[in-house]
Amino acid sequence: MNNKVVLAYSGGLDTSYCVKYLTEEKGLDVYAITVNTGGFNDEQLKAIEERARQLGVKEYVVKDVVKEYYEKCIRYLIYGNVLKNNTYPLSVSAERVFQAIAVAEYAKEIGAAYIAHGSTGAGNDQVRFDMVFNIVLPEAGIITPIRDNRLSREEEIDYLKKHGVAIDAQKAAYSINQGIWGTSVGGKETLTSRQTLPESAYPTQLSNENKQEIVLEFERGEIVGLNGEKYIHPTEIISKLNAIASAYAIGRDIHVGDTIIGIKGRVGFEAAAPIIILKAHHLLEKHTLTKQQLFWKDQISGVYGNNLHEGLFYEPLMRDIEAFLTNTQQHVSGKVFIQLKPYHFELIGIESPYDLMQSKFGSYGEMNNAWTGEDVKGFAKIFSNQMMIWNKIKEANN
Repeated sequence: MNNKVVLAYSGGLDTSYCVKYLTEEKGLDVYAITVNTGGFNDEQLKAIEERARQLGVKEYVVKDVVKEYYEKCIRYLIYGNVLKNNTYPLSVSAERVFQAIAVAEYAKEIGAAYIAHGSTGAGNDQVRFDMVFNIVLPEAGIITPIRDNRLSREEEIDYLKKHGVAIDAQKAAYSINQGIWGTSVGGKETLTSRQTLPESAYPTQLSNENKQEIVLEFERGEIVGLNGEKYIHPTEIISKLNAIASAYAIGRDIHVGDTIIGIKGRVGFEAAAPIIILKAHHLLEKHTLTKQQLFWKDQISGVYGNNLHEGLFYEPLMRDIEAFLTNTQQHVSGKVFIQLKPYHFELIGIESPYDLMQSKFGSYGEMNNAWTGEDVKGFAKIFSNQMMIWNKIKEANN
């Protein structure tokens, strides 16, 4: 009998419960996999492995997908300036797909009969994981102990204590998911519509109160430099910028949105680097793209973000949108100047050879160099023609 179950394991409360439940109650051999999307350093991964082995897993592996995650997803979130409900940079929504793919591929590799994850029955992740598993390895059974048993966090803690597993109840009060594109924070406050997260709930605290100016450099929409230094891969810049900006407690907010399962949900997050990069990139686009490009990018980027949020990464339309977004970035190159302050940042301005504000053509409200006043008179007359005709006909028939 095939007793192998691959568990998407983060080392937190939910997946710790899953290990014990799958071994003690189901009699399965648990093969735990931690998929690193940029949220863990070597020390943290070592601690997660130690905990997994103490809990009794049959085997434990780590899969690093940070660069793949950037190449196949984050770059398009930047190209599209994607913020869900104009607020959330899809920190967890986006990375879940790549975690699920890595888990399913590992299950396929070892010939596991089952795949398990620690999602509850009331959130988005259950759908995202299940959809990917059904696409990549449809023959595997899916086990979800938290969802199946309708457990509260308190019940999970009690179960683990009964099985001799020590749990820090205060730390377990908040669900924290960290990746290169931001960290989500959920707790009792986010289950309400009224309360906000306490300062202590955020993983990174304010530690720098001195103003600082930084420079981000983009080439064809892709971030390539920070403060005059070029890097081998954009993920290095994201990590470096996050270390600088998170010290100012920048990028914190609470996202309110519609879940895949049809209910409203709230989640806190801190995403210093993603928020700064998206806003800086958007400012550069305002200077280098045409009105029509900006308008249609907004519409199409919204579709891309919504689909990704709902786990539709494999929908063929997504590849079509990625091709469109890539094509719009041909002239999105230049530098963006930003000032960092405690809890806040300010976009100062840009420098770009493709800046459409170049003064030789005209200065807004000041000087017209590429057209005459007579040109404008004729343009205004023709541009207003249809509205003039509509008004005349309306007056004649009233």
